[in-house]
Amino acid sequence: AIASGLLNRGVITGEQIFVSGPNLNRLQRWSAMGAFCRTDNGEVVDNSDIIFLCVKPHVLGLCAAQIKSSHVPSTKDKDKLFISVLAGVKLNILENSFSFIDGLKIFRVMPNTSVQIAEGCTVFTPGSRVVQKDVEKLHFIFSAVGTAEQVREEDIEAITAMTGCGPAYVYTFLEALIDGGVKQGVPRQMATTFAAQTLLGAAKTVLLTRKHPAVLKDEVCSPGGATICGIHELEKGCFRSTVINAIENATKRTIELGKKSAEILSSKDNAQQ
Repeated sequence: AIASGLLNRGVITGEQIFVSGPNLNRLQRWSAMGAFCRTDNGEVVDNSDIIFLCVKPHVLGLCAAQIKSSHVPSTKDKDKLFISVLAGVKLNILENSFSFIDGLKIFRVMPNTSVQIAEGCTVFTPGSRVVQKDVEKLHFIFSAVGTAEQVREEDIEAITAMTGCGPAYVYTFLEALIDGGVKQGVPRQMATTFAAQTLLGAAKTVLLTRKHPAVLKDEVCSPGGATICGIHELEKGCFRSTVINAIENATKRTIELGKKSAEILSSKDNAQQ
């Protein structure tokens, strides 16, 4: 999603992308973008100025070990930027895992899938060796594909549950909104277009007017009208509580993923000792 967004915005070209994975056949979509595809993570690091770490949290140790085994140290290492999108994995774990990179500069980042259409929401926290010009470079990258903002690391798990997972919640609500229209006789394609535009318009209204969502909701709910009757049904179904619970549980799961990754890395370190 990140690469698609940057390509669509003209920030990069396909020829500037190096990507690696265990199976070249699974990288065909990257080849179609014009990217150089490899099976060696170390080769990607050696040939890149900005490295995105996009593996599952539990394979971080394996990924770092592969890079360490083939990486050729260079004076350029201190100028490279590493960007981790691993859910729940904290900066101290990332810095320890890649301590073999001289002067490691790493960011912990959480974008969402809407970056692919330049409407993403990305938060980031810089590592201990990152300087202001590095922050500006990262901000330029992600602000090209949406909103980007630096946050405290302790807030990232909750923000991940809200904005990283959020598109899935919205799509679920959107699907229900569409199905509701279809049930009442609206053709599905028409219902899809109208429902999506309704969500888009509502979101833009919040951002542009800066009004509290409750105020905007009340502006739609006329006394004794259809909207307040619909809202009553949502409240009967514990709609808001369900959404809040979803974010709470997604936050807990993000924290669990980070802890599992740390435990795996710790057990490997102990085994090597």
